[in-house]
Amino acid sequence: MRRSLYACAAILVATPLCASKAGAVQVPDSAQVAADSALAAAGQALSVFLDCERRVCDFDHFRREVGFVNYARDRQDAEVHVLVTTQETGGGGDEYTFAFIGLGDLEGRGDTLVHVSRPDDTDAEIRDALVQTFRLGLIPYVARTPTGRLLDIRYLAEPIAGAQQVGADEDPWDLWSFRARISGEFEGEERQTSTSYDASFSANRTTEALKIDLGTRGEWENESFELNDGSTLTSFTREWDVDGLIVFSIGDHWSTGALTSVTASTQLNQDLAVRAGPAIEYNIFPYAESTRKQLTFLYQIGMAYFDYEQITLFDKTMETRPENSLDIAASVNQPWGEISGRLEASAFLDDWSQHRIDLSGRVEVRIFRGLSLDVSGGIARVKDQIYLSAAGVSDEDILLERRQLGTDFEYSFDFGLSFNFGSRFNNVVNPRMRLFGGGGGNFF
Repeated sequence: MRRSLYACAAILVATPLCASKAGAVQVPDSAQVAADSALAAAGQALSVFLDCERRVCDFDHFRREVGFVNYARDRQDAEVHVLVTTQETGGGGDEYTFAFIGLGDLEGRGDTLVHVSRPDDTDAEIRDALVQTFRLGLIPYVARTPTGRLLDIRYLAEPIAGAQQVGADEDPWDLWSFRARISGEFEGEERQTSTSYDASFSANRTTEALKIDLGTRGEWENESFELNDGSTLTSFTREWDVDGLIVFSIGDHWSTGALTSVTASTQLNQDLAVRAGPAIEYNIFPYAESTRKQLTFLYQIGMAYFDYEQITLFDKTMETRPENSLDIAASVNQPWGEISGRLEASAFLDDWSQHRIDLSGRVEVRIFRGLSLDVSGGIARVKDQIYLSAAGVSDEDILLERRQLGTDFEYSFDFGLSFNFGSRFNNVVNPRMRLFGGGGGNFF
């Protein structure tokens, strides 16, 4: 059962969650934390494996706030596997899906809770909301354990401010969401200085039937180096783009729309590049299941106009070309791990020999108890560098990466193995001297 959670209820489970007024949160006292730890140590608490990326879930905060369960290091030691996945919403926030999967004696039991954050939520507000979602989802399972008799469930008569969804007819912005950002960076030393700026602005409106995304961004960087002979080497790079996307939903599996972009880049020898054209996409699985699995086929056809800074290897200062592309993407996020892959192919319709093919993928799998494998990589055949300058690339441009180098291929590969062993549980939080290496205790 899929349910949206908007924090309409407060649940007191071994530790108080809310005060008498809606939205007021109490910090659990030391006596209560000790009681929770005692229950866990006695083996009476529910064993839970929290499967969530660290950038999403603050594990210390989860353990500190929800102390009435045992946190298992491996899913094979758990009674409940909680799989957390995320995807961005049209309003600029994020949708967090908590899938509660029963294991062992609880196999066959399952539930799904969803929390949707707003773009103006602080990190602390999101963190507390995720803990609340986690706590709520555990209730049916905890109720079957000795800890269940300690449950104290209360309902907040007054909804928390901003917790209810607003319909389009009640929204003065008509579901439009905007985001603006500007930043600068200045650094230097005796013989080197660097100044950079970047700015971005985006606007989007998302409904089930229609999605509109508009955005622009720019980056400018200026560097100066004093060389050994006393001369000064300066470097300036810029890159900016304006993008637009409109998508119409056609049932549970089909989408159609159009994409356009206007860009400029010193690295790509382009004063201006304009691309536009229609696109169509098919998803083998319903879009509603996209957080757990998807296999999409996206095809686009259109025209491209290029205005170059320097004359190219093909003796062009500007040109207009027809092009098309096919993008096949697949991802599976399941309790045993995550697999994703992507195949991108593009070519100019008037010369198919000028093309590019990219293949990339990532695998994160739990091989057996405690052992996990993480492999990612990609390879590309590059035959579409029509923008390369006929003047060539200087040594300074190569070292400072101011210009794209000619190549027939690109590749990358990354892998890692991790092995956890020892105690089955890890419930204790101790943040002392974390600045000096956390548990490693390294001062230098």
